[in-house]
Amino acid sequence: MLSRLSRLPLPAALAVCAVPVVGLLAVAAFAPLPFVIAQPGLTADVLGDRDGKAVIAVDGAPTRATRGQLRMTTIQATGPSTTVTLPHLVDNWFDTTRAVMPKSSVYSSGGTDKEIEAHNLEEMAKSQATATDAALGFLHKNPEDVRVRLNLADVGGPSAGLLFSLGIVDKLDGDGSGGDLTGGRTIAGTGTISAGGRVGPVGGVALKTQAARRDGATVFLVPKDECSDARSELPAGLRLIPVGTLTDAVESLRSLDRGGAVPSC
Repeated sequence: MLSRLSRLPLPAALAVCAVPVVGLLAVAAFAPLPFVIAQPGLTADVLGDRDGKAVIAVDGAPTRATRGQLRMTTIQATGPSTTVTLPHLVDNWFDTTRAVMPKSSVYSSGGTDKEIEAHNLEEMAKSQATATDAALGFLHKNPEDVRVRLNLADVGGPSAGLLFSLGIVDKLDGDGSGGDLTGGRTIAGTGTISAGGRVGPVGGVALKTQAARRDGATVFLVPKDECSDARSELPAGLRLIPVGTLTDAVESLRSLDRGGAVPSC
């Protein structure tokens, strides 16, 4: 092969050598890559209704009418079976309304589309139960006496836990002094919650801040370890409040309504 190339004119030899390189680049360009493309998803007011039912329904204790909104936030990502190639990554890498994320960080459980959907819905159900435990524990109410139903089963994942807990607190106790925990504002946020009220990190925070501002929020509650991510693409007019526990979140919202000092990222 080398002897044959040596007898070719230089331009022809270069063209012959370029053929396999071009072929490899073409294969690489269309090879599936282990990434997903994500964008801001839906938000939902946990103090409102969903499909004609209250998102938070309580039996065994009086509830209060609320003003303002507590909006849980989501991201929308390409499915686990969607093929993402190099051109897709290049198209979306510099788009601030999109994010390129490792597939394992979004679909950590693995499996088919249906298996992952089932897993995410199971995680949401667990999150709702834990959020109820955290809220009733914060309010010192017995879960055998106060029963809470959360009607938002069609959104997967555990990242709405904090907002569910805050919604329960607002429905049952408001700000603790007869007012609304929201102060009449549209508050959004994200974060997992433990039964003991500890707030945990989630994914896609920068995209969730965009979804929150798009849907009218002026305040965003963020797990304190994710402040830098939340600041990276922070929309104008959205205030970040870092929280580490449910108590942090409640106290910050109370202080915000009184005009007191509130932590910031």
